[in-house]
Amino acid sequence: MDLEKYILAVITTDPTKITGGPPIFTCKTKEEMEFVTANLEAILDGIAHGLGEDMYIIVKH
Repeated sequence: MDLEKYILAVITTDPTKITGGPPIFTCKTKEEMEFVTANLEAILDGIAHGLGEDMYIIVKH
């Protein structure tokens, strides 16, 4: 089986909304979350998607 789409990372300011799975990055502020998201998106060669005010995911398409 060859995975073509998957979640590389989760970035959030509210760690109670996610458990397990991909690496989870918890940030203290929205600005920090956006900074970490932008950097991880470039480093991991993925695409960032916002899931509300307090969570982003980085996915590989």
